[in-house]
Amino acid sequence: MDGNGRWAKARSLPRTAGHKQGAESARRVVKAATEFGVKYLTLFGFSSENWNRPDSEIKDLMNLLRYYLRSETAELHKNGARLRVIGDRAGLDDDIVRMIENAESLTEENTAITVVIALNYGGRNDILHAAARLHNAHLGQKLSFETIEAQFPGFLMTEGIPDPDLLIRTSGEQRISNFLLWQCAYSEFVFTDTLWPDFDKNDLEQALSIYGQRDRRFGALTKVEG
Repeated sequence: MDGNGRWAKARSLPRTAGHKQGAESARRVVKAATEFGVKYLTLFGFSSENWNRPDSEIKDLMNLLRYYLRSETAELHKNGARLRVIGDRAGLDDDIVRMIENAESLTEENTAITVVIALNYGGRNDILHAAARLHNAHLGQKLSFETIEAQFPGFLMTEGIPDPDLLIRTSGEQRISNFLLWQCAYSEFVFTDTLWPDFDKNDLEQALSIYGQRDRRFGALTKVEG
């Protein structure tokens, strides 16, 4: 527990209240990221594995999603943020899909920041579906490895979105949890013990500071080593 008792506060919350506080954290982080000049921010809202949770918790999560899509879309638009949702929408209720489509349409011309929400998303499924789509787009053709590698990112759900420079893993966890597996091949990772419901502007600033000290080589040698 840190000096502010934030861990104890988060751990004492019922799961539903924790999810609500997590949504509030997302609001804070979007605002802070915009202030820091971050152009793309991806948040893992609901994974394809989360369907294994109790029905009551899933219902609460979906209702919370409805609430924030209704309440936050206008605010995102006002602040110049573009919203994009990735994941399998076929698993979501029709009214949620309509709200997502309306939010994306309303904000599609905004340029201050692109906020990507991963809903019913899994990195392995993303890769498998991209492989199937690439195959179907070139039926009967034999493609070179170089062509496949060049075209493959265009069939991922993140098509048109740059690969992440930085992945922040909260709550003391040190796993990627099936998130953006292809896209994070050369991302920098920052792990923090801060729970997501407690994550705030200061935590984001600290993570960005750590990232700024990294030597990103993408498999090459540094100038000193060269």
